[in-house]
Amino acid sequence: MMHLFLLALAITIAWYWRQYWKPSTSAWNQRWSSTLSAFLLPPLLLLSTAIALVLMGPKGQMVCWWEGWSSYGIGIGWLAFAAALAGKLAGAGRRSLRQIRQYPAIPLQGREVGRLLPTPLPFVAQVGFWQPELVISQGLLDTLDAEHLTAVLLHEQAHAKNHDTFWFFWLGWLRELTAWLPHTDYLWQELLMLREIRADLQAAQVVDGLVLAEALLTVVSVPAMQPDGCFAALSEVALRDRLNERIDALLTKSTTTANDVRGNWWHLTLIFLPLLLIPFHS
Repeated sequence: MMHLFLLALAITIAWYWRQYWKPSTSAWNQRWSSTLSAFLLPPLLLLSTAIALVLMGPKGQMVCWWEGWSSYGIGIGWLAFAAALAGKLAGAGRRSLRQIRQYPAIPLQGREVGRLLPTPLPFVAQVGFWQPELVISQGLLDTLDAEHLTAVLLHEQAHAKNHDTFWFFWLGWLRELTAWLPHTDYLWQELLMLREIRADLQAAQVVDGLVLAEALLTVVSVPAMQPDGCFAALSEVALRDRLNERIDALLTKSTTTANDVRGNWWHLTLIFLPLLLIPFHS
């Protein structure tokens, strides 16, 4: 029963890890570390367990034939589903990029180049993966003056520098893969919020945070746009009811810098334990 026991143990640990997670009320960097570890590590533990079961195979001296093949089938099936889901999400992202690249490229402030979206609604976002495309609407260009537009572009440059679209593509994949775990949606919303706060704070190192807050309020005050695929937008649709948190972070002048992300990641080693059992399997 070793294989099924290993599978059941991994599911139990992942479930309780999430179930007993509590939101942090500490500084931005500590919230980021706590939220990211709670969101990321349980799915990775399940993935490493599935990989271990597949690599150990359906046979072994301590494994009955039916138990070995059932756990092997579960591992193969779940990994196949994970791969298919990643392919589906990547396909949606590529389609979004192809659509975005049909819009004309326009020069913006400095060396920034964006794709002009012909809509009167104020909108700006990074769309893509590791090297995303900046998309900006005619409505935003008509609405903001040069100072506020600079603040908005610095916010989006922070997303591009952090490769947020790429990393959140994979986090979104894990979200879809383990939506049944406790607090998945809450943790996802928290990560989106902290991602936007990080970009806000990085932009506020160059421009006045009040200017960025004013630009944010301008964009949020109009109907929202929600592009397909992986994107990072100034006005994240899912976070409109948490706007005050972003404004407060901009205006409180926290001493915590936007790049100061530390945390205790010793428990990351837990996800490798199933893989360490492979050499002892016979």
